[in-house]
Amino acid sequence: MDFNMKKLASDAGIFFTRAVQFTEEKFGQAEKTELDAHFENLLARADSTKNWTERILRQTEVLLQPNPSARVEEFLYEKLDRKVPSRVTNGELLAQYMAEAASELGPTTPYGKTLIKVSEAEKRLGAAERDFIHTASLSFLTPLRNFLEGDWKTISKERRLLQNRRLDLDACKARLKKAKAAEAKATTVPDFQETRPRNYILSASASALWNDEVDKAEQELRVAQTEFDRQAEVTRLLLEGISSTHVNHLRCLHEFVKSQTTYYAQCYRHMLDLQKQLGRFPGTFVGTSEPASPPLSSTSPTTTAATMSVAPTVPGLAPPGEAALCLEEVPPPASGTRKARVLYDYEAADSSELALLADELITVYSLPGMDPDWLIGERGNKKGKVPVTYLELLS
Repeated sequence: MDFNMKKLASDAGIFFTRAVQFTEEKFGQAEKTELDAHFENLLARADSTKNWTERILRQTEVLLQPNPSARVEEFLYEKLDRKVPSRVTNGELLAQYMAEAASELGPTTPYGKTLIKVSEAEKRLGAAERDFIHTASLSFLTPLRNFLEGDWKTISKERRLLQNRRLDLDACKARLKKAKAAEAKATTVPDFQETRPRNYILSASASALWNDEVDKAEQELRVAQTEFDRQAEVTRLLLEGISSTHVNHLRCLHEFVKSQTTYYAQCYRHMLDLQKQLGRFPGTFVGTSEPASPPLSSTSPTTTAATMSVAPTVPGLAPPGEAALCLEEVPPPASGTRKARVLYDYEAADSSELALLADELITVYSLPGMDPDWLIGERGNKKGKVPVTYLELLS
């Protein structure tokens, strides 16, 4: 118990000394040991990394989960070390509503059939979104959180310890400075007016006491300087590790972009397939009722939008039924052909298109007036239109 009381008194004394030193520095009444410029740059770089990591983390969480209540719920589950319950995505919920509507309104009607097809596509979109959220959380958000909750807490702890070591060092410097000033005053300004031996004895005793105080202050200063230098080196090594953190975050950023690219490619593929399926339904886009007023021309935007084909048409080419024949008759240009690698499997919607298999190589070229989203593809003796988004042009 006595030992604990001594330790408590010692800790209180150290805390008081640091508080006095800190207060005097703020009021400009004490000198402060400045860190070198390189160390200050490391500190500023670390603070900037921490601040921007927090902002990117929060905004990515908003991107993946726009609902603030859901984010708070997930945060509480994580803090309580409990598994976050599975949550239905908006696309999956929309798919459920559409399927129920089709069941009630009539699954055999054109509207009901379309609702079923769209609900299936929305369900696939919801599943793709769920996979994207899971992948992005593991490959991007988790490393950022690990840095803030692990590495940054260690850096902050060592920085606080370095600040305490600096305050102790400056307090020792101030104590030594005062002791030397008192010693000089005691040795150089004795009271020679007094002739009694008592005054000489007192003067010599005071000088000896201040000399001991100077020796003690110098010893404490050496210890404080050693501890400060050691802590500065530890903190510097941790701050220089921020470069490794940047490299790790860069790799995670590439993973995030990759998962986002995969997600949007899946969404595009699902919607393109849905559009083709809807285009095969007779009367899906064409209304059965007469328009309220006659169209201004036979090619008005409304009529065109209502009767458009899902796959973009190529000006100058024949209708789908005759496109294969026309494409075979159109020779490729003398120059401008390129090799392309197929990124995804593609099922031809009609005879004017060329079916594709992932990773195969084909020859592609464009014709004058052709839709920029489509190219003419050749594989052996087969020729047909292919979507640009499914290709990676090589040369």
